[in-house]
Amino acid sequence: MGSSKLMSLVLRKISRRKFHNTASTSNWRDSIKEELNSKSSCLNESETVCIYKVPAHISQVQPKAYKPSYISIGPYHHGALHLQAMEKLKFDFYCRLFDPVNGNNLDTVMDALEKLEDPRSFYLEDEVKNISIEKFLSMMLIDGSFIIQLLKESEENQFKHIPSLKRWMLPIIRRELIMLENQLPFSVLCKLFELTGNQIDSDKSDQTFYDLAIQFFNPLLQVHPRCNSTKKMLVQEGHRGKPMHFLDLVRSSILPDRDPSKLKGEEPRGTQPYPIRSITELKEVGVKIKNGENRELLQISFKRKFGLIVRELTIPPLYINDHKGTLFRNMLAYEKCHKQCNPDVTTYLFFFDGLINSAKDVALLHYKGVLHHSLGSNRKVAKFINNLCKELVRDKDESYLYKVVDDANYYSGSFYARKRASFVHYYLSSWVVGMSTIGALFALYLTFIQTASGIRWFFRRIE
Repeated sequence: MGSSKLMSLVLRKISRRKFHNTASTSNWRDSIKEELNSKSSCLNESETVCIYKVPAHISQVQPKAYKPSYISIGPYHHGALHLQAMEKLKFDFYCRLFDPVNGNNLDTVMDALEKLEDPRSFYLEDEVKNISIEKFLSMMLIDGSFIIQLLKESEENQFKHIPSLKRWMLPIIRRELIMLENQLPFSVLCKLFELTGNQIDSDKSDQTFYDLAIQFFNPLLQVHPRCNSTKKMLVQEGHRGKPMHFLDLVRSSILPDRDPSKLKGEEPRGTQPYPIRSITELKEVGVKIKNGENRELLQISFKRKFGLIVRELTIPPLYINDHKGTLFRNMLAYEKCHKQCNPDVTTYLFFFDGLINSAKDVALLHYKGVLHHSLGSNRKVAKFINNLCKELVRDKDESYLYKVVDDANYYSGSFYARKRASFVHYYLSSWVVGMSTIGALFALYLTFIQTASGIRWFFRRIE
């Protein structure tokens, strides 16, 4: 009797444990499936993301280049306490844009924004999932109106009539509007511009939003005016895609023309296993450096000149100032985060990183008109260039400069180039060594003349 009771108790516990294990297994499977489904939906949504948070390992090198210190645009830094001073200025510009005198209908604009694709899809989901669509659209409207009115008044040079906007503010605003974490999608900005564009002069009615933006950011670019035409960029949209925001627009405006139909059999990008040699080494092997002042910023070439021996490296001038670092660093971060981007700016900056190893290299490029700066010393410029690509890895298989670098390195390794470099390095490395070498050659020449004269006098005497 006692044994039967004990047996029934054991069986009850076993059945209970089996049921519990079955339930646990079911819960485990359900949670895994749910997590997989949520991840799949996130992967589909990520195809539209184009405005990112800069990865920590990149931003820690120079945090001020990525985090706004004056103005917040978009959701990533919205509401930050140290950025509240600019909220009033943004609201003032919003009120100016929708002043009844201008004839812009706020209700029409609101209706249009509501019909657009959800602007939250352009941002990282984890950063915006807790913001309601109503609050998000309100933020897009205020920030977008500020930007549109800023561009228009910049084009019309009306800032002197705005007491709240001081002269020193504009360069800072321009610099922070180019930051990756401080962007608005062009779907919002272009729609706002389209519905509030009646303020532009009649003789400039064909001027697009892209034109105004490039004109506004031109002081940051500092490129030849013929090299940042938006018409050229718009023609190339067929194989590049439309810009997604200001940073993408500015980046697109400086990219080289790599249309496959114009490359004469070359691939637009290829494998570049090694970096280019420094400018000092190239100069020693006889490479001539030329300033390509009428070229696009990233359009670099290496060609034969005056026969088979001389080579010429043509580089468009690069202007370095305090704000250029912010521009380049955010372009690098964007190319790193956005998989649809080719790493052309990254390749370009790694190219300069290879060219410049010391202050002497900076001095040589400056002397040739290729590099201009306002950082104070050549040593600071060398450090600036070498730090730009810190914590980044060069994409060896997607280099648009692969042909330039391969040809330059191949020539530098040739017999003639190595012998010339050896002679220059040991006998013409400085003006003191050069003068000593010339003096020694002159003394050798005089010795030869004296010896020849002595031999000639000797034979005359015999005769």
